[in-house]
Parts: sequence; structure tokens; C-alpha cells
Amino acid sequence: MKIASVAEVKAKFSAYVKASGQSPVVITRNGKAVAAIIPLADDDDVERLMLGYSPKLRAILSTARQRIRSGRGIRHEQFWRDVDAAKSGKPKRRRT
Repeated sequence: MKIASVAEVKAKFSAYVKASGQSPVVITRNGKAVAAIIPLADDDDVERLMLGYSPKLRAILSTARQRIRSGRGIRHEQFWRDVDAAKSGKPKRRRT
């Protein structure tokens, strides 16, 4: 992993992008890490990166975790039954 200041990266950006193919490049400002250049192999990497930093997705996951903790989630088996039913076009069985 390389570590470089904002000024160094600004002066030799292309070289640091190339170096990120080997390992992440951590960018510092006043000695503190503020950003990173990371290698992306394909569109899936880009999608994972975007989803990982999505405030909307984080909010959805946080709400889901709260529901599970409070006992309002669904069991693993029921989830997959619902998925299979949706794929086959069958109406989802309502829980009571």
C-alpha cells in the first residue's frame, strides 16, 4: 500500500492511478488519511462500491436490522419460499 499527500497525488496523478492497480493508494492531508485510490476490476466492483456508500441502502439495512431485533423479521425459510413464489408468479401467502 502506498501513502501519498494530496500535493504528491495532484502532481503525479496518472502514476498513482497506475500504482493503485497493485494495491490501494492512501491519500493524506496534513498527515491524516482523507481518501484512497483503489483498483476496480470491472463494473461489478463499481456497483459494489456505489452500493456500499449509498445512504439510501444504508437506511434500508438499518431499518431491516431494527425490525429483526424487535422480532418483526421473517424466518430464512419463509423468505426463500416468498422468493420462489414470486418467481413462479404465485401469490404470496400472507402471514397472520
